[in-house]
Amino acid sequence: MVIMGIDPGLANTGWAVIETRGSIARARAYDCITTMPDDPLDVRLGVIFERIARAIDEYRPQCVSVESIYFGSNVRSAIWTAHARGAALAACAAAGVEVGQYTPMQIKQSVVGTGSADKNQVTYMVRRVLALDHDPKPDHCADALAAAVCHANLSRTIELGRVASSGAARKEAPSGRKAVS
Repeated sequence: MVIMGIDPGLANTGWAVIETRGSIARARAYDCITTMPDDPLDVRLGVIFERIARAIDEYRPQCVSVESIYFGSNVRSAIWTAHARGAALAACAAAGVEVGQYTPMQIKQSVVGTGSADKNQVTYMVRRVLALDHDPKPDHCADALAAAVCHANLSRTIELGRVASSGAARKEAPSGRKAVS
């Protein structure tokens, strides 16, 4: 499965593409979209939309994992991030790609094992999980890779749950009652 991860931000939006085969995941590409603070908002959002759309067109992900917005103490920053996130989501919608949305805590939990992981821990685990020979830079790229890995991990968990429940369903008698062994 090919999965794109997006770490939205108005100044810097990280994107990454991974490919999974079973429990093995490898990075195919990643980059950081940087917009200029002196440019008008519509121009900056247009750049984000266009670059995400181009990456989707080039790598053809089956799904996209987007980090949701963290509303910490800086609400103004969250608003600018929401604009960038909207541009990225619009590019996904225009391409008809399914989108999964995860909180920063969910991503950290899935990749590192704790929702309170710091950036260095996320970068380290992304490097290990994807067998990279270097730390992905800048941090926005590491976060986008982490978002994609999170989606892969959670999708695999959901699929394993389906397989397990379908096995239980086969043990039922045709009438819907449990078969007696």
